[in-house]
Amino acid sequence: MRELQLASNGLQFRCLADGPDDGPLALLLHGFPEGAESWSAQLQALAGSGYLTVAPDLRGYGGSDCPEGEEAYRMPHLVGDVVGLLDALGRERCHLAGHDWGALVGWSVASHLPERLLTWSALSVGHPSAFTGAIRDDPDQQSRSAYVGLFQLRGKAEAVLEEDGHRRLRRMFAVGPRPDAIPPADIDTFVRSMARPGRLTAGLNYYRANVGDPDVERELAPHPIRTPSQLLWGDQDPAVGTASAQRTERCVAGEYRLEVLEGAGHWLQFERPADVSRLLLEWMDEHGGR
Repeated sequence: MRELQLASNGLQFRCLADGPDDGPLALLLHGFPEGAESWSAQLQALAGSGYLTVAPDLRGYGGSDCPEGEEAYRMPHLVGDVVGLLDALGRERCHLAGHDWGALVGWSVASHLPERLLTWSALSVGHPSAFTGAIRDDPDQQSRSAYVGLFQLRGKAEAVLEEDGHRRLRRMFAVGPRPDAIPPADIDTFVRSMARPGRLTAGLNYYRANVGDPDVERELAPHPIRTPSQLLWGDQDPAVGTASAQRTERCVAGEYRLEVLEGAGHWLQFERPADVSRLLLEWMDEHGGR
């Protein structure tokens, strides 16, 4: 595994990479409040099967640049980051995977720029229309997403997550059926990153810039998804319930599959690393492959 610095969309991105430089590209997008290291197991597995596998720290995270202001975290900028990374790597198309906020970014890329993708794999979070629709009308999802209301409170959310040595931020990684799934060293890495000036606000700006305004939400992924797509979802996910996982199929016009990981929670790359790697490889090999 090696570290790259790539210029994209006017920013510098720190990336972890593994695999042959001439292999087909797999780009992996992390979620909140993580970093590129969340894909460590998949970087190794996909690289071992011949893929050039790259996991960036998203804007505002880790070793990547951290622009100020909520506007900088609107979805069009996040989609532009992905396109810029492809261009920086000299690739027209890639196999894309994303977890949590990385999944929401990936759905938007697949909607707006399907010509840049070979396959799309979402982890934990289904199509934005399915997810936001469930938040509006499904009591179960409303309960699971109650934390989003806190995250949108400017200053208050930062204070709550920072107090007592970032205790609540650390507790997020232990929620679910496998509270010990994420190694303490990785949690320390993620929390140290978020503790740097402006970084926690940057992560929260993903929510503040893209969630809550129906007009903005409709533009996250307005076009039917035609890229071969799969959703990997843990049926014990405390943040994402059944409704949005089941409704996602309605938003996909191309080939699609839902893979339910029974007994798994939200942190799929850590809880089920072998299953996630296997399912990614199956989908990639079947659609464009090596």
